[in-house]
Amino acid sequence: MKVFFDGAFAMKGVMIQGTSSDAGKSFLVTGLCRILSDRGYRVCPFKSQNMSNNSCVTRGGLEMGRAQAAQAEAARLEPEVFMNPILLKPRMDTSSEIVLMGKVFDVPAERDYYRTFTMNEGLATLRAALSHIGKNFDVILIEGAGSPAEVNLNETEIVNMRVAREANVPVILATDVDRGGSLASVVGTLELLGQDRERVGGIVFNKFRGDLSLFEPAVRWTEERTGIRVVGVLPWLPDVRVPGEDSLSVNWRGSLRGGNRLAIGVVRLPCISNHTDMEFFASEDDVDLIELAEPVGDESDPVLSRLDAVIIPGTKNAVQDMRILHASGLARRLRDFYAEGGFVFGVCGGYQMLGERIDDRHLRENTTIREIQGLGLLPVVTTFEPEKTTIRSEGHAVHPHLSPSRARIEGYEIHFGETRRLRADNREEERFHPLFMLDGREDGLGDGELRAAGTYLHDVFRNDAFRASWLNALRRKRNLPERPPVDTTGIRERAYDALAERMKESLDVEYIFKLAGL
Repeated sequence: MKVFFDGAFAMKGVMIQGTSSDAGKSFLVTGLCRILSDRGYRVCPFKSQNMSNNSCVTRGGLEMGRAQAAQAEAARLEPEVFMNPILLKPRMDTSSEIVLMGKVFDVPAERDYYRTFTMNEGLATLRAALSHIGKNFDVILIEGAGSPAEVNLNETEIVNMRVAREANVPVILATDVDRGGSLASVVGTLELLGQDRERVGGIVFNKFRGDLSLFEPAVRWTEERTGIRVVGVLPWLPDVRVPGEDSLSVNWRGSLRGGNRLAIGVVRLPCISNHTDMEFFASEDDVDLIELAEPVGDESDPVLSRLDAVIIPGTKNAVQDMRILHASGLARRLRDFYAEGGFVFGVCGGYQMLGERIDDRHLRENTTIREIQGLGLLPVVTTFEPEKTTIRSEGHAVHPHLSPSRARIEGYEIHFGETRRLRADNREEERFHPLFMLDGREDGLGDGELRAAGTYLHDVFRNDAFRASWLNALRRKRNLPERPPVDTTGIRERAYDALAERMKESLDVEYIFKLAGL
C-alpha cells in the first residue's frame, strides 16, 4: 500500500470527500457505518461543519445536522453533537445562523465574521470533538463538504483537507458519474489539491447507470492518469432510500397519476428547512408527492385542484416565505383549496403560516417585516421570541379524529416562535382540537376533520400510526380503502443493510478499511 504521509494515524479512520456537492459522501459514510457496526466496531460518523437547514435534536436538546444523525442510526448509535459540532443554517440574506455544539452561537452580519470564527472558535471546537472521538471510539468516518478544490476557501476552511490533516487520516475521493464530467472532476480536483493530493488513497465513482463493462476503460484510464487506485464503481441505487441531507436530494417532482393514488403537494418554500419530514411518504406505495413552487400561483395551472392535500413544511424564515406566498397568489389559492374540501397540513414554520398572523416585532427571523398575515386556516398567532426552542418530545395523539387514540408520538422541535391559540365563542372552540399531548403539554391544532392541521413536531410523519391515520382521512374522502400503518423503522433498517451489501459488492471495502488502519 502506498504511504500517504509520515507518522502513525492519530486515530483509525478515513475521510470521504467529493468532487462536488451531492457526489454521495453522506451515502458512502452511511453505508460504511453499517458495515463497521456489523463487524462489531464502535464507529463514529463525523462532519465538522454542516451547512444545511435540515437538522434534528439530540436527546439532550441540542441541534445537529440531519445527515450525521442518520449515519449514527446506521452505526446503531444515538446522535450526539460532537458528530457535527458546527452547523450553519442559511437565511434568506447572505448570513447564516451558527450553531456551535448544538446551541445558537451567533447570527453574523459582518462580511469577514465567518473567517475569524473558523480560525478561532471553529477550529478549537473541531479539535475538541476529534479528541473526544479518538478517546471513545474505535474508528472515525469523516464526511467532507462540497469540494476540497475550492481554492478560494482553503485558507480558512475547516471541513475538508484541514480536517483530514487534523485527524491525520487518508481520503477517499467520490465523484458523481450521473452528473457527467466525472473524469475531468477527479483529475481537476487532484490537480488543485497541492500537497494534500498525497493524502488521497482511493477514488469511488458513484451513481453509475448501465453496463459496468462499458466503464472499465474509464477506470483504467483514471488509475493510469492519477496513480491512485479506483476503489470501485457504485451503481445507481434507486431502491435504496436513506435520509438525504440537503435540497439537492429533494425529489418531489412526481406526476399526477390519478386512479386510486393520493396526490399530496409539498410547497417548495424558498427558505425551506427540514424537508426530510417528507421522506417517510416514500414508503407509501399509493402516495405521490408533487412539488408546488412558482408559477403554481398562476390561475392557468390546474395542479392544485387535482391534489388531495398540501403540506407546508418547515422554513428558516417564516415571515419572508409567507410574504412570497402572498405575492405569488399561492396563499389565496391554498385558502380556496381548503374551502373546496382540500386538506392542508403545516409542520413547524408551515404550522405558523396556517395561523392568523406571524409577529416578528423583534426582527428575529427577518430584517424588515415586523408582522404579516397568515393563511387564516387555524385560530392561532405566532410571536417570535429571542430564545430558540430545541427539544426532543414524546407523548400521544389526542385529536378525536386520530386513530388509534393515544397512539404514541415522538419527534423534535426547532423554532423561535411561540404559537398561542386565539379564544373564540364556544361553537368556534369545538371546531378545533390539539393534535398531541407531548410531555404533559398540548401541541398543534386541527379542525374537526383534520382538513386544516399543524404541529411544531418535526418527524411527525415518521410516526407510522399518525401518518396512516392522516392518510386514511384522505382515503375516506375519496372513498378509497383504508390501509394499515407501514413500518418505516423496519424499512430504514433494511435500507441501511441493503446499502451495506451493495457497497460490499461494488467496492473494495477491505482496502478502504486497510487505509483506515483496521
